[in-house]
Amino acid sequence: MTSPIRTMFIRLALGAAAALSACSTHSASSPAASVAAGTDAANPLAPREGEPFLIVLGTAQDGGVPQAGAFNEPGWTDVSRQRLVVSLGLIDPATSSRWLFEATPDFRRQLWHLHAALPLQPTPGQPVLNGIFLTHAHIGHYTGLMFLGHESMGARDVPVYAMPRVREFLTGNGPWSQLVNYHNIALHDLAADQPVMLSPSLTVTPILVPHRQEFSEVVGFRIDGPRGPTRGRSVLFIPDIDSWSAWDAQGTRLETLLASVDVAYLDGTFFANGEIPGRDMSGFPHPFITATMDRLAPLPAAQRAKVRFIHLNHTNPALWPDSPARREITRRGFHVAQPFERIGLGPAPHH
Repeated sequence: MTSPIRTMFIRLALGAAAALSACSTHSASSPAASVAAGTDAANPLAPREGEPFLIVLGTAQDGGVPQAGAFNEPGWTDVSRQRLVVSLGLIDPATSSRWLFEATPDFRRQLWHLHAALPLQPTPGQPVLNGIFLTHAHIGHYTGLMFLGHESMGARDVPVYAMPRVREFLTGNGPWSQLVNYHNIALHDLAADQPVMLSPSLTVTPILVPHRQEFSEVVGFRIDGPRGPTRGRSVLFIPDIDSWSAWDAQGTRLETLLASVDVAYLDGTFFANGEIPGRDMSGFPHPFITATMDRLAPLPAAQRAKVRFIHLNHTNPALWPDSPARREITRRGFHVAQPFERIGLGPAPHH
């Protein structure tokens, strides 16, 4: 009898063949074509062959782009104007290992893209993923776990790394508790500032951030490549935060963390006040991109260039390369996270 995981990979393979065929009708700059070809020629941080790397699997806020009910958005009919919900993939070719950061409503497509980046044959009795790291319990960050359940993949003991209140939320509320009870997922505890060693080459450290905590605490992650004299690159992932000043009050300064990493994916939910017509957005629990750029403007260009804004709302004009907002971000020395861009975590050339 075919196992659910084997069936899933057969379907993935068939879908991959169809997707790669479809890529031939798109330009080489399309997301699918870039993943299929493994091309990151414009990215100086692209991974060298065989080294661990991160891949951006989604750049949008929890509701995705286009968002439900926004019937006039062009993404309904134009695939180039679609964006998946915020997620990173972590891949270690040396150990044939793959992890996800966030389990989003776009989990199915993101799992396929992760598989396309490092195709592996399923191993009987082994989880389909080496692990999933969750930042918090808002809908764009954990609801994709449902695809691991018996109604879909019927996965077995996929490791899910979660902070204490996230764990309590998943074990104490259906349907998520069923994933635990049926052993579709296996919960692993996270603790703030306590590194999780995934391999000799990879470490993940949760960092508490102030953000709406209706159901759980909220963390970001620092992802580190190999340590030692030829240390690998480090990446900061903060998709949600109330404000940088609130983080200051907790004793953590963005500038200090930025100086210690090579790339920082930062909350870029909204570009500026006035983005949503008829609403005063000054109390929204996210720093505007313009405010983040103002704060970091005194930093040297090399520090500002580390920033890649992510978790962009469907209203955010910075989503689109041809927008004045995107041009302003570029002019001021910052970046917007690009779908499927890759960051190598091996030793950086300048180290």
